[in-house]
Amino acid sequence: MKKQFFLILLLMSAVSITFAGKKIQFTEYTLANGLHVILHQDNTAPIVAIGITYHVGSKNEVAERTGFAHYMEHLMFEGSKNIGRGDFFKLAQDAGGEINAYTSHDKTFYHMLLPSNQLEMGLWMESERLLHLVIDEEGVETQRRVIKEERSQMYDNRPYGSLMEDMFSRAYSKHPYNWLPIGSVQYIDQATLEEFIDFHSTYYVPNNAVLSIAGDINIEQTKKLVELYFGDIPKGTKPIFRPEPNEPALGKEVRDTIYDPNIQLPAVIQAYRIPEVSNDDFYALDMLTTLLSAGQSSRMHKAVVDEKQKALVVQSVPFQLEHPGLFLVLGIVNMGVEPGVLEEAINAEIEKVQLQGLTDSELQKLKNNKESSAVYSYASLERLVDNLANYHIMHGNTNLINTEIDKYMKVTKEDIIRVAKQYLTPENRVVLYYLPKR
Repeated sequence: MKKQFFLILLLMSAVSITFAGKKIQFTEYTLANGLHVILHQDNTAPIVAIGITYHVGSKNEVAERTGFAHYMEHLMFEGSKNIGRGDFFKLAQDAGGEINAYTSHDKTFYHMLLPSNQLEMGLWMESERLLHLVIDEEGVETQRRVIKEERSQMYDNRPYGSLMEDMFSRAYSKHPYNWLPIGSVQYIDQATLEEFIDFHSTYYVPNNAVLSIAGDINIEQTKKLVELYFGDIPKGTKPIFRPEPNEPALGKEVRDTIYDPNIQLPAVIQAYRIPEVSNDDFYALDMLTTLLSAGQSSRMHKAVVDEKQKALVVQSVPFQLEHPGLFLVLGIVNMGVEPGVLEEAINAEIEKVQLQGLTDSELQKLKNNKESSAVYSYASLERLVDNLANYHIMHGNTNLINTEIDKYMKVTKEDIIRVAKQYLTPENRVVLYYLPKR
């Protein structure tokens, strides 16, 4: 869900954060009520980003009520005891700021970008909807319609829109990763006011949240403001559902065919089960996906798209999930090419890595790419506050924001070959063919 307003042009043009070659300095502590706070001071521009991450996503749902975490994201913008319905956006807009949020399998992240002289207002707004959110029938019914329309546009009636849903539902049988954050229409329709009130009081509590603030702040003054607006919010007392990462191994290849009325060209999608993002093997897998499909010089693009002309596009991506996730490979066939032919071409490139490995120059290129990506990932305050909270929640180590690059630099050619052999195997994958429905 995107809800943005224009930040004044002067502030936007002033943003210039350079993190290359320096550590991200931050102050980290926890309030008595359990709220974890991370502060980063950067006074290069009069802007501040406020992020609050709740450790709740679609994996905290049950199969009979999917979509609750995403639904709650929408309801959080409805209004509170002291902020009228719809006024949340107006307050940010009038201050020259922008706001946004997203829900994933593992967390829900809200952020504001404001002129730094509006820091106190932003903290008040976030504390207000944490402590005094108004959840009523009008808001529930309004957002029910909005979410159903969002699902229709983004998933049901969009080319390849059901791809992720079809893939995750086949890759997982027991774990809540079986469904996506958008949820199913039937459960969106069945959700009740009382259930949302209970969901908010269970998961939207200080001891299940990380408040991250970055930009033109004074650390000590900001600490006082955080204590003022969040310190007296009661700690949550209800048990928080944390599913066990107990999904059994696939054990054999899963294949299926999906007929999509919204597409013209077939697609081939493979999903391999891989470890959680905090596992060190993830770094080698991430570098493997860069080798295979990052840019026009990548192996798959050169071989499958340019030379063999079997696909219009081929991409791979490892999902960064708190529990064991998926390594996705997607290709859309070129005109007149059968899906099976494209799949063979994709598999051939994976097998080359497994059997022949990679060169020293390729490894160095991968490491250079990761260094550049690390700098880019902190090139905006919004990304920075998201990343600071993410390292704390997903890894239990906020300082990984400064040291993670070392893990990439330690990856060897042998590591990349090993993970390719270990995880990218037929018995560890789901394969879907997407075909046009005539």
